[in-house]
Amino acid sequence: MKKISILYVGVILLASACDGFLDEKPRDEVASTQYFARPEHARDAVNALYRTGAMQMYEANGSYSGARIMFGPYLSGFVDNEYKGQEVHVQRGQSMVYDGLNLSDYFNSMWSDMYRGISRANNAIKYIPETPGLGESEITKYMAEAKYFRALNYYYLVRMFGAVPLITEPYESLENLFLERSEAAQVYALITSDLESAISSGGLAELTMPNNSGRITKTVAQTILAEVYLTMSGAAVGEDNYAKSAQTARAIVNSGNYSLVQHSKDGAGELVPNGSAYNKIKDSEQVPNEYIYYYEYEIGIANNIYPSWSYPSNISPLLAYAIANNAYAPTQPLIASYDAKNDLRIQEKQYFHSSIELNGEVIEFQKAPYMWEDQEAAYETALSGKDMPIYTYADVLLIGAEAIAKSEGVTAEAVDYLAKIRERALWKKDPSAIRNELSALSVNQFVEEVWKERVRELVFEFPIWFDVMRTRKFPKTTNDGTGNITFIDAVGTTNFFNGPIKEQNMLFPLPEQELQRNPSLTQNPGYAH
Repeated sequence: MKKISILYVGVILLASACDGFLDEKPRDEVASTQYFARPEHARDAVNALYRTGAMQMYEANGSYSGARIMFGPYLSGFVDNEYKGQEVHVQRGQSMVYDGLNLSDYFNSMWSDMYRGISRANNAIKYIPETPGLGESEITKYMAEAKYFRALNYYYLVRMFGAVPLITEPYESLENLFLERSEAAQVYALITSDLESAISSGGLAELTMPNNSGRITKTVAQTILAEVYLTMSGAAVGEDNYAKSAQTARAIVNSGNYSLVQHSKDGAGELVPNGSAYNKIKDSEQVPNEYIYYYEYEIGIANNIYPSWSYPSNISPLLAYAIANNAYAPTQPLIASYDAKNDLRIQEKQYFHSSIELNGEVIEFQKAPYMWEDQEAAYETALSGKDMPIYTYADVLLIGAEAIAKSEGVTAEAVDYLAKIRERALWKKDPSAIRNELSALSVNQFVEEVWKERVRELVFEFPIWFDVMRTRKFPKTTNDGTGNITFIDAVGTTNFFNGPIKEQNMLFPLPEQELQRNPSLTQNPGYAH
């Protein structure tokens, strides 16, 4: 499928788009009032947002460090990094001794990237309506996209740091430089307002993102909004928005545009070679009916480094990559969260792998992600253009199942959403048995079953620590082969690396660099300053 020009234009715009007067700028860079002078300026300003801010959390910072979105999974102890001996953020995260001082650069990179994305979105939102020659339909489209990206950046910020400065206008003067933190509820109010505006405006196509040339669609905004309402219903705000979350997720399901990829079987009911749904997803550049939101890659422009994290370093001499690193290595608790006998996801060469065959020889190694494996990149080119899913239809089903159960009870609809995930994983189990078991559960029991599938199904979409922050519950596995998970109070327990989880860990610390820049800010409780 043809990639869109966002990759090309976005890279150029990252160097030239206005994002606040405090940054050093090239002498030939124009001001906002000068830049939005032609329709293509508005287009390019929006295109740049696709690769700015929260999206950069999913970029690789190098072969050794992993992507920054992996920090939460490192905190949980469910994944490890083979090079953590030199990557201090992994060490300090796993031992739960991180703060805004000893990881200031690390947290500052997150904070600064997202505020840069917000700044650029604010510029676009202010000046797109004033751009000469821009038609009404283009204004509506670009405004919807810009509001979506502003909301997305604030959503990641507030989930990670809690109360943050709320900035909705471009920085064009020396006024209001040092803003105080706004309460989380105020930030979420802007997020929901922006997303609801983007959804209702008519500016976003009612297509899947792959079928919309890689541009944001109505469903993308709805997916984020459904999760935002779910998050607001938890510890972040404590409002009961489950019904709104359920309604938003239900609209996506009822659109009929999405479905889970299914297994291909032979006449005897066995999987054909590479016929599992997980293999199909792995081997596809995009999955139109299951990918809702993804990060776009293109060989020669933006290369995907995730395939180099599909092998441990001792396999490097056999690969085209200069270095392989098991930067997202599953630890025993993650492996133990799957039914060892019946869950297809934990079987060899489904979600993970532990061997390769070269020249007729089987080479075994530490279990590593298989879902990111790209054979052509691994053995020939060291280049991959496969897109990375950020939100999938499985996310929507799990969000919907939890929200419906919490607002309406364990209905047949809630059971159906969760059962779809479980039936695909436990593919040899009678579907009616799965549904009967789920239907017999209480609301709390059912919700915990949803949480279990969020741990198992969404492991490559990285939500585990966000879920801990939201629910204040930590998943503990039994390590008996059954895949059973129990949820205990997060505060007061330890992760897999015996790092003590404290109340302060329910938010990330503000980076010391930002506290020094802005004297109006205060550190989150419990962290050194």
